[in-house]
Amino acid sequence: MSVNGKKVLHMDRNSYYGGESASITPLEDLYKRFNLPGTPPESMGRGRDWNVDLIPKFLMANGQLVKMLLYTEVTRYLDFKVIEGSFVYKGGKIYKVPSTEAEALASSLMGLFEKRRFRKFLVYVANFDENDPRTFEGVDPKKTTMRDVYKKFDLGQDVIDFTGHALALYRTDDYLDQPCQETINRIKLYSESLARYGKSPYLYPLYGLGELPQGFARLSAIYGGTYMLNKPIEEIVIENGKVVGVKSEGEVARCKQLICDPSYVSDRVTKVGQVIRVICILSHPIKNTNDANSCQIIIPQNQVNRKSDIYVCMISSAHNVAAQGKYIAIASTTVETADPEKEIKPALDLLEPIEQKFVSISDLFAPTDLGTESQIFISRTYDATTHFETTCDDIKDIYKRMMGSEFDFEEMKRKKNDIYGEEEQQ
Repeated sequence: MSVNGKKVLHMDRNSYYGGESASITPLEDLYKRFNLPGTPPESMGRGRDWNVDLIPKFLMANGQLVKMLLYTEVTRYLDFKVIEGSFVYKGGKIYKVPSTEAEALASSLMGLFEKRRFRKFLVYVANFDENDPRTFEGVDPKKTTMRDVYKKFDLGQDVIDFTGHALALYRTDDYLDQPCQETINRIKLYSESLARYGKSPYLYPLYGLGELPQGFARLSAIYGGTYMLNKPIEEIVIENGKVVGVKSEGEVARCKQLICDPSYVSDRVTKVGQVIRVICILSHPIKNTNDANSCQIIIPQNQVNRKSDIYVCMISSAHNVAAQGKYIAIASTTVETADPEKEIKPALDLLEPIEQKFVSISDLFAPTDLGTESQIFISRTYDATTHFETTCDDIKDIYKRMMGSEFDFEEMKRKKNDIYGEEEQQ
């Protein structure tokens, strides 16, 4: 918004950037936040060496958030590392998600004939171009369901599971009966992200995800945006059904439009579900991951008789988020029963022994009001996915509702060139 010439004031009731998706430091603050008695044991090292994400997410190397970061040059303020591997759970064990043709052929996830069929399918996806009907091979991307595409390539249930959940990154199986274009594009995004760095398609910022909002705050400041932390919001001032300002500490900051998360406007959102997240501190890498210092594990719902997948994101001292020799694994899933801790147990079993657990169950909210009348634009709560693609879709949706036009990456680039000049960008 600042880059687009809007005058932006950002008020936050917290003393840190990032709201729900902050990275908590020092470790003592995490213990307080989860009401754990006492202080962290000495074995945890210095509290200041920890930056623990409350919401675990990775960035797809070729995804929308990386494009936003590159185009806005927020990357000037951040350093990233590639996540070392992506794994998928099958029959109680974890297997590396094949990331190259050679790995696919060597993988014990599939039998020999299955591998050939899977390879054929991957070649089809790689060549698929929604603007070139010659690449469709009899498939109508807007009508043919994904279930039928799998049938066309004669892929078995296990391969369908890991393709839909570990490559296309769907959380449920609803996608099977929807037109296949979206799924094919998701698998393409995975392959293209993977092609950039080779180990996995995911990136993670050093010092934790809390660095992202700080990077955007700096960018906004360059364009005249103002940030105020520790600013309690007392009232959103409405006149004739429209927002005109925000009252804080007796003063009113006047505005024409307001963007906020659901926690500021409980009367304009509706609960759409819950997510359980368990932050686990370990003194060892996760078993069967080849001692990776970072990884993602996906447990497809079919494998554990659920409707939605369970995810594990693991990072470590290599990312400056934990003390030396320590690992942080965060398991998360959409809550389906009255006993969420039992639901997430298959993931925790993979992490044993666990030195310390921090359990949170969060409500998911979505806006009931699109903001057209009130000019209050409300974001959705962070979901259980392990990447930022759905969050970026939400940001683009809010942008469109506010500005009346689609968010255009190229336009963002041009505006930056006008201000910085082309040469500086090289």
